[in-house]
Amino acid sequence: MSSDGDLLHVVTLDNITASRVRFGNLLKWGGLAFMIACFAVLGLSEAGAFPLEFETWRLGLFGYLVWATCLCMAQVVLRGEQGKRTLFILPGVLFVVAMVVFPLLFSLGIAFSDWNLASPDGRQFNGLDNVRQMWGDPFYWNALKNMVYYTLAIIVEYAIAFGLALILASEIRARKFFRVAFLMPLMLSPVAVSWMIGKSMLEVRFGPLARLARSLGWDSPSFFGSPEIARLTIMIMDAWTFIPFMMIMILAGLQAIPKEVQEAAKVDGAGPWRNFWEVTFPLMLPVSITAILIRIIFKLKLADIIINVTSGGPGGATDSVTSFIFREYRDRSNVGYGTLLAIVYLILIVVAITIFMKLVDRWMNPRYLK
Repeated sequence: MSSDGDLLHVVTLDNITASRVRFGNLLKWGGLAFMIACFAVLGLSEAGAFPLEFETWRLGLFGYLVWATCLCMAQVVLRGEQGKRTLFILPGVLFVVAMVVFPLLFSLGIAFSDWNLASPDGRQFNGLDNVRQMWGDPFYWNALKNMVYYTLAIIVEYAIAFGLALILASEIRARKFFRVAFLMPLMLSPVAVSWMIGKSMLEVRFGPLARLARSLGWDSPSFFGSPEIARLTIMIMDAWTFIPFMMIMILAGLQAIPKEVQEAAKVDGAGPWRNFWEVTFPLMLPVSITAILIRIIFKLKLADIIINVTSGGPGGATDSVTSFIFREYRDRSNVGYGTLLAIVYLILIVVAITIFMKLVDRWMNPRYLK
């Protein structure tokens, strides 16, 4: 290796002339001015100043694409090789802005509007009326309470998944068969599970599980008749679908633990129970936290099974926030109020996940990382 170092990855400064700088600034600011002009035209059209002969979103999309293209070109013109490096990241950032930031800003405008698709008046700004309606909506708060129950059920799901992973990681007969068999619920969509189990096997009159319950002494087995049983049934159906997901992640973590660690614990006299709590479980914490976090994200989106099986009933006892918002859109065509509920739910999710990660980091670091 030469004394000059690795010249292959050294980016030299380009000779940026004054005319090139002027052209780059023209691209950058000219594209921005064009996009602002496009959105100004859209704003005037929305205010009723003049009608457009085409869909308004097309002009906004065209202005944004022109600005994004000019911005990327300006990076290369103004910064040379350094600008080319920026192009590895900048298009992705611009795509995220277009697909996430812009829709979020647009949804904020909808959230403070009275926009019912059944009304001929269209979208009307109504200030904080949607917030007041949400604050006094018992069904929305009931859905939030149900989400607490559904999320706490992940603790039981995690324990079952860990137990199954330990069994499948041991030397049992037909281990490969059981691994595939236990993964089968994950291969089914929640809609298929809801119809196969909720609408068929749990059917009150002719469902096989209902007949089994009657033979065991339950006179009128109604799995969705009372709020508590209905909520528990939804939890079981959702857990049956997604426990294999946690199980396969934990199984992968168990197989990654070096055999020497387990053997050293046995040599030191640790029995199976002590070996699990003092060796296996601490080493599995990073994988466990990841599996639980991903499972929480899936759980917070729970809607398919509820919509297809109970539609939130009886009396909203099984409603999740997502299913409740879905019915606000589908059944009541209340776009403005439904959008506000979705934004509030998004804020609550971000806050809850942040607190969860902070608590996990504070709990793990002193005990296992220091």
